[in-house]
Amino acid sequence: MLIYLRIIKESFNFAINALKNNKLRTFLSLVGVTIGIFSIIAILAAVDSLKKEIEGSMSGLDNSTIIIMRFSFGPTDVPRWKWQQFPDVTYDEYQYVKRNMPNLEAASFALNVPQDNIKFEENTVSNVQVGAITHEYYEIEALKLQEGRFFNESESNSGTPVIVLGDEIANNLFGSSAQAMGKKVRLYGRRFTVIGVLEKEGKGIFGNSKDTVVLIPANMARKIFGNNNKNTFPQIIVKPEKGVDNGEFVAMLKQKMRLSRGLKPDDIDTFFINQLQGFTDFIDNITGQMNIMGLIISGFSLLVGGFGIANIMFVSVKERTNLIGIQKSLGAKNKFILLQFLFEAVILAVIGGLIGLFLVFIVSILASQFTGDFEFVLSPWNMFIGTAISAAIGLISGILPAISASKLDPVEAIRTGM
Repeated sequence: MLIYLRIIKESFNFAINALKNNKLRTFLSLVGVTIGIFSIIAILAAVDSLKKEIEGSMSGLDNSTIIIMRFSFGPTDVPRWKWQQFPDVTYDEYQYVKRNMPNLEAASFALNVPQDNIKFEENTVSNVQVGAITHEYYEIEALKLQEGRFFNESESNSGTPVIVLGDEIANNLFGSSAQAMGKKVRLYGRRFTVIGVLEKEGKGIFGNSKDTVVLIPANMARKIFGNNNKNTFPQIIVKPEKGVDNGEFVAMLKQKMRLSRGLKPDDIDTFFINQLQGFTDFIDNITGQMNIMGLIISGFSLLVGGFGIANIMFVSVKERTNLIGIQKSLGAKNKFILLQFLFEAVILAVIGGLIGLFLVFIVSILASQFTGDFEFVLSPWNMFIGTAISAAIGLISGILPAISASKLDPVEAIRTGM
């Protein structure tokens, strides 16, 4: 064990001396590894950060959440002209699903209502995004309140003009220190009573945030826009109980919807059951492809870096031929010489990799500063991958020079040095 520690120490010293004595040559050799590691880890970190941001924006919704509507989230075999004729889901169908669907944790009805200006006395916030939902949505998305409460079942069913505000909306209307509860605001030409304010969330990468959203009962929106407004895109949002088989649940849900609509066995479904799990799988697939493409592109830089490391090691073997001969004449075995040069190659490559990781770290800090709410994350796992790849490049690049050094004849090596 001690001899291996000595080899590592001597190899490290040789590598540092190579850096000091041949600065330009070593720099040019390590540039390829540094750029390659920088490229790979920067891409992996960027994709991971993007994925984390997307998942964060959906964090309130469980992957098992299902949305029923007349549109599909993804590609469909149903022709466009046909699904455009599908009827919207209705409030009655939402109640039917809620009453008859087994293993159901919660079901909510939602409308996609237009943006509007919200007013309080002289203060106005323009183009506010409005969520028209039933009271169960509070459980489905696990909303968190900063103050007040969410509208209850009675207010939801009767369409009481109550409203829950996002943090930014509340601050713009009442100021950061003012009490929002009980205040009357004006929206869609109606007066709403503020009963709650959501916790501050911060903006996502796509600018989406509940801080700039207001929530009202869906039945209040139905009073304003009617039941046959095609622009409101009604949805039934369903969350199954935990542990339920997803396939069986979706099949049962489809059967209940078909029964509700009186569809015959040979009729196609006139609705789409969209699963968030499918959307997250789609995101995983896209980010996986991005990672693969990034690795392929960055691999060319690593290939150049590998040739650079191999070149500097061959030169190092030639320069130290006399020293290798002396070591062998004093009893050094071929394995000792082999490991010495292998360690040196790995150490040189790891140094290049660490420089690349440091550059990614600096870029991640700058990127997070300039992009505001988007956090560019360099994870420990990506740092480990960068270090492992650079060590592997050093090992592969150094194997041939190390073998050539270990096979030198001691007499010929000493004579060459003389």
